[in-house]
Amino acid sequence: MIQPLAYVNPEAKIASNVVVEPFVTIHKNVEIGEGSWIGSNVTIMEGARIGKNCKIFPGAVISAIPQDLKFDGEETTVEIGDNTTIRECVTINRGTKTQGKTVVGNNCLLMGYVHIAHDCKVGNNVIIGNASQIAGEVQIDDWAILSGLVAVHQFAKIGAHVMVSGGSLVRKDVPPYTKAAREPLGYEGVNSIGLRRRGFTSEKIAEIQEIYRMLYLRGLNNAKALAKIEAVMPATKERDEIISFIKSSDRGIMKGFLSR
Repeated sequence: MIQPLAYVNPEAKIASNVVVEPFVTIHKNVEIGEGSWIGSNVTIMEGARIGKNCKIFPGAVISAIPQDLKFDGEETTVEIGDNTTIRECVTINRGTKTQGKTVVGNNCLLMGYVHIAHDCKVGNNVIIGNASQIAGEVQIDDWAILSGLVAVHQFAKIGAHVMVSGGSLVRKDVPPYTKAAREPLGYEGVNSIGLRRRGFTSEKIAEIQEIYRMLYLRGLNNAKALAKIEAVMPATKERDEIISFIKSSDRGIMKGFLSR
């Protein structure tokens, strides 16, 4: 299944039914799982770990060394889960000694010209739109969707089930279940359409909306809002996830309607 015009280092571990198209270059210390397809002119460099049934389109470069001046040649990896599609000219850099690896989860779609920098952690079922640029050590949680031309600042965190508007500059952390838009980036409501598509009930969505009303629409600072949420709202997985995300935010969370 490897075309004769492709170069595959003999030390690479490629499953027997992987399709490798012409003009692909695969370096040593690479592993590719069953059923994956590697399109023409893809370059896969040392440290790549690619799962099963992935599709990597022409021009992508996977596991190049980080664009980080502190990188000193340490052995690090890029780990890509199963059933992930990586479109044309995507670049995913491997980790540094800080985290040791860059991770992209299962069932993700990275559209054309996306860049994932060193030590990022991208969850499962994430969609990142065309030409979005993700700086180093960013965390993007499960089911998040970033539209095209989004730029994410290093160390930022984007919560689960978030929807980020096209062309956004993400300088602050984006809490889970929200929509984020405008400049500067801010809260635009709960991602109710996305949540319904994923099986959240109307009651659960209403609970999440009430939490964010307390956080963003009652004129309280974050500490007072969190205290009220904990006092008033029953403990649920979603409530606790939102509270934990905000309390652990190093960069601070995006602003709401009243503070922009």
